[in-house]
Formats: sequence, structure tokens, C-alpha cells
Amino acid sequence: MKRHLSVLILITGLMFAALPAFAQVNPDDGIVMQADTLRYDDVNGIITASGDVEFAHQGRILQADTVTYNEPADLITATGNVVLVEATGEVMFSEYAELTGDMREGAIRGILIMLDENTQLAANGGRRVDGRVTELSRAIYTPCEVCEDSTNHSPFWQVKARRVVHDQLLRDLIYYDASLEVFGVPIAYTPYLRHPDPTVERRTGFLTPVYGSSSTLGYNVQVPYYFDLAPNRDATFAPIITEEEGVVLVGEYREVTETGDYILDGSITYTDARNNDGTKKGGEEERWYIKGEGLWEYDPTWQYGFDLYRASDDTYLSRYSFDEADTLTSDVYVEGFNDRTYASAFAYTFQGLRQSDDPSEIPVVAPLLNHNLVTDPDEDGAFFTLDTNVLALTRSEGTDSHRLSVKGAWERPHLTGNGQIFTFRASLRGDAYEVNEVNVGNGQPTESGFVGRVIPLTSLEWRWPLVRQSGNTQQLIEPIIMTVWSPNGQNPARIPNEDSEEFAFDDINLFTENRFPGLDRVEGGLRINYGVRMGVYGLGGGRSEFMIGQSWRERDDDTFGPQSGLDGHFSDYVGRILINPGEYVDLLYRFQLSDENFTFQRQELGLGVGPDWARLNLTYIQLKDVANNVVDTNGERQQITTAATLEVLDEWTLQGDWRQDLSGGGTISYGASLVYENECIAITGSGERRFTEDIGISPETIFFVTVQLKTLG
Repeated sequence: MKRHLSVLILITGLMFAALPAFAQVNPDDGIVMQADTLRYDDVNGIITASGDVEFAHQGRILQADTVTYNEPADLITATGNVVLVEATGEVMFSEYAELTGDMREGAIRGILIMLDENTQLAANGGRRVDGRVTELSRAIYTPCEVCEDSTNHSPFWQVKARRVVHDQLLRDLIYYDASLEVFGVPIAYTPYLRHPDPTVERRTGFLTPVYGSSSTLGYNVQVPYYFDLAPNRDATFAPIITEEEGVVLVGEYREVTETGDYILDGSITYTDARNNDGTKKGGEEERWYIKGEGLWEYDPTWQYGFDLYRASDDTYLSRYSFDEADTLTSDVYVEGFNDRTYASAFAYTFQGLRQSDDPSEIPVVAPLLNHNLVTDPDEDGAFFTLDTNVLALTRSEGTDSHRLSVKGAWERPHLTGNGQIFTFRASLRGDAYEVNEVNVGNGQPTESGFVGRVIPLTSLEWRWPLVRQSGNTQQLIEPIIMTVWSPNGQNPARIPNEDSEEFAFDDINLFTENRFPGLDRVEGGLRINYGVRMGVYGLGGGRSEFMIGQSWRERDDDTFGPQSGLDGHFSDYVGRILINPGEYVDLLYRFQLSDENFTFQRQELGLGVGPDWARLNLTYIQLKDVANNVVDTNGERQQITTAATLEVLDEWTLQGDWRQDLSGGGTISYGASLVYENECIAITGSGERRFTEDIGISPETIFFVTVQLKTLG
């Protein structure tokens, strides 16, 4: 090092007489010096640079008002506005520093270190050791800005210590005799503290604890501990210590592989044994849940994965506030996507968590196979489709169903010169079932055996979108008529309904050939679907839309139950209103209106108003009381949910929500949370009151509080 600096000194000495400022590079060692003026004492071997001095070596940069280099001692002395920038980006400020020639070691007085944009270390003095360790005395660490309006100008929080060691290689901060202060007031002391510096993105250690209270669990605290196992793997162990239920162990594992990723989480506890109604029955038992999902890519065409969700009993998830689900679904699957072809194989199991669920009647679906093919359109735009489905559904007790379904279809669109769109479709579908113990109704005994059907279908759809430009908007009126024909009586009683129970007539399926979501039920007969869509579209992206329509059937069809909206010759009216003039208003309203007396059979409203900092969201649903039928909704329901967010100033956020059963059930739940967050701390307090009752679960009140000191861990 001395040899290199001597060469530099000789060269700069020759240049000094001619230049008021200089810059020189030693290519052997990557040394750069720059200053306004230079003096060289060749007797003592001392070079002095002053005025905007910059000295760079091996990625380190030293700036100061004055820098001297003592060649015999290999010592750099910097005074006045000293700034030392490390290759890692760490910046050190001081008024006086003495460093070795390579700037790896030395002593510094009155030091301030900026670890990142916000985090800083300040100390009376410090020293550098081997270029990787900085030892500070009487130091303060904080990521907070100084509160100028406070009486002592103290930051929100800071850590004071007699001695602090910053290991730049390990990227650790180590404190000795440390105290935590809030607005300058000490609130906690520890003889030793260690945590990663702010440049560390993830590291094994404790995460922010969550403190809570509920009328079910009593006071509780969750203390997560994070494990950084590898760049592609991590885990979190987060036990919950409760007043009423003891310790609940909670954990999560995540891994990214070369072809995909998966995550597993779960919980287990050993607590009081309970009956199905939630009452204690004496003794203790294990209660648990496990949940996971994964997806991997086998090649550009095929991928495979799984979803796992199981619990020890019906009330474990709700009792410990993990989930409010009433059905848990697990599956494994393989999927393939190739050009215009899709293929899949699924296997499903289910766990019902409602008191009325009988495990012996819950089906296992394995396998469920699908293959869908769409050909390339010809020169006229016509194309063929081929859909194949295989299903095997079994139960311990009750109906079993094995199905093979194949459907071929041809579609031909046609666009006229004045913009009318005609679409003709023709299809032929065949279904073959092997069933066991099917309840055919009317007091008849269950039946088993083979049953099949062949379903031809044709449809013709006409649309005429009429568009007009008016100023900065486009106006649209689009009448739509769709005629569909298929035979009646295609739903024999021996075919069980396993996949078409969840049915609702709405604006989404108004213009479809078969409104049932699955394959077990088929819509038959001659029917005409008609409606009109209107809209106004702004050039800036805003839009408003309205759609209403109805369906006419040649004859009644008992496939649809009473009050479904489709059981008569004329269906109910269905439609939607969408208003989105800009980013501050977003409204979607959907409805089903009786064709007889124009009363609302179903209403759904979603409304969002305001900017992100002051947002109100409202949802409303109303379902009319209907008769008991497999494709109908039982009982009248009317529910409203509101949620609001308000940012107060720059650091406070208030949120609240409320759910109400308007059909006589009263309040379902309400809650609120208050969040304070700035550059160095995040405090969250939340509370919720739940009025729902279930087996073993009574109405309860829940509170949670978290305090996160940013960068401290």
C-alpha cells in the first residue's frame, strides 16, 4: 500500500506546480484522489489535500474539507465535514477521523452512521476494525425522524447503549447495556440485544407478537418465530398462549422448488374434550387442523398440484378464529394446456363442519376427468368443439354415481354489412350413468342400474350493437334475441343431481343454452331469450351500463322449482346496472323482478365511494322466500355489509365494518381497527363483536393489538 501511495505522491507532486486542482488514478490499486489544493512535505512524507477532498480506494470513498496522508505511519487524517461511504452503501458522518491507508481501520469522533434512507446510528466516538466491524461508544439507534415539536427533540423511539457493535459482514447490530426509550423516556432495559441491520431482508428470529383477548379464549398472546432455512425455504412457528385453552401450536412452512412452490400450515392443541354441541365431556383430547396448497410445472403443457384442508372436529377452526368455513375441500389434480385443448384429472374429498352434516353421506369424487377441444376457425369463422367428462362419485351410505358424458358442437358466426351479428350453434350430447341407490321420489324405493340419454340442441343468437359518438362519449344500444331448442323430458328421476344444485337465474346465464352449472341437469324445450343492453362509455375510461332481459318457454318445465323464476311460460326479468364514471364511484346492482307483480325476488348491490384514503364500501343482498326445491334457495335472506376506511392526517388510518341480517336475525358482527404507522413504528388495535352462534360457539368479543418497531428484528 505504501509503495502505491508513494508513486501517487511523486506524480501529483510533479503536477502540483502547474495545476490548482488535481485528480490521479493508480491503476494498480484503484486509487483516486481529488482536491482543490495540495501540499507535499517530501521531508516527512506527508501529503495534505484541502478543499472538497475526495479519496477513493477499493469501493470506499472518503470526503472531507482536509485530508492528510502520513506515508511513514500509513495514516489518513480527515477533518471537517467528514463523510465515509462504504461499498455496501452505508454512510458515516463525522468531524474528525483517523484511518489506515486502506480505510479499513481507525478511530472516529462524533460519529453518525446512515444504515439506509431512514435508519441511523449516532455515538460519541467509535473505531473501525478490519474493515468489517464498527465499535461505537455511548450510541443511539433509531429509524425515526426527530420530532421537532417535542420538548426534548427525541425521536418516537430509540435504543441507547453503552456500547454498540456493527458487524458489516454478518450484518448484525449488537448492543451492550441497552435501554429502549419512547420520546426520550426509558421503558425497557436489557444487558444484551442483537438484531439484523436494516439491509437484511430476512433472518431467523422473533417476529412482532400479537396480543389479544376474547370471551372464548380469554387473554392471549401469539409470539411468532421465523426460520430462514434456505434462500428458497422458510418456516414460522407461532404458538398462541391462551388464558382459557392453554397453548395452541401454530406453524407454517413454505418452499419454492425448481418447478413450482408449496405451502403448508396447521395447528394443534391438547385441551378439554368436548361433545358435538361444544360442551365439555371430561378429559382432554387433541384438536388440530392442517392446510396446504402446491403447484408444480411438469413441462410447458402439464402442471400438477394439490389443495389440502382438514380439521379434527367441526368447531376447532371457528373456536380459535382460524376460519369460518363450513366445508373443507381437499384435492389433487393434473392439468394440461396445449394450444386450444385442455385436459384435467381431479380427485376431491370434503369435510362438512355443520352440525347437520353426516360424514357417511359426504361424497368422494375420484376421478373427475375433463377434456375440451376447440378446433381452429375456418375461413368463415366456423369451428368445432368436443367436450368429454368422466365422473366417479361414491358415498359410504347413499347414492353413488358414475358418469360418462361426450358432447360435440359446431358454431358458425356471421356478421352482416350493417353490423348485425348472427351465431348459429348445433350440438349433440350423450350421457351414460351407472347409479346406485338413487332416490326417485314419490315414496318409491331407491333404484340402481344403468341410465342414459341423448340430447340434441340447436340455437340461433342475434345481436345488433348500435353505437353513436357524442362528444367525449360513445353510446351503445344492443338488442339481443336467442332461440334455443332441445327435447323436453331429458332429466329422468334415476339420474341424481350432484353438480347442479347451486342454481340461480340471473343476468349472467340469461343468454346461455343450459342454465344449470353442471351436467346432471339439462334445460329442455323451446325457449326464446331476449333483452337489451345499453351503455355510455367515456374516452377517459368511465362507463355506465344497463341490461334487462327475460326468457319465454313453450311449455312449463318442472325441472325448475316454484319461485325459481323459470317455472312458467315467461320467466322473471333479470338485469344489472353498472355505474363507474371514475375512480371514486363504483356501483354494480343486479336484480330479479317477478313477471307477475314486479316485486323483487333477488337484489344484489355492491357500492364503493370515495378515494383510497376515505373509502366507503357497501354490499346488500336480498333473496325472496321460496319453496323447498333442490334448485331453489330456502328461506328469505336480507343482509347488508358496510366497510369504511378513513386516513386521518398522514399516519392514522381508521377502519370499520358492520354486518346486519335485515330479515330478522339482527346484527351479525361489527368491528373496527385503528392503525398508526410512520417511518419507524406501526401500531394496530382492532376489535370485533360476533353475534353468530354455532355448535360450541357463543357470541364473543375479540380484541387484538400489535406494536411493530420497524427494523428492530
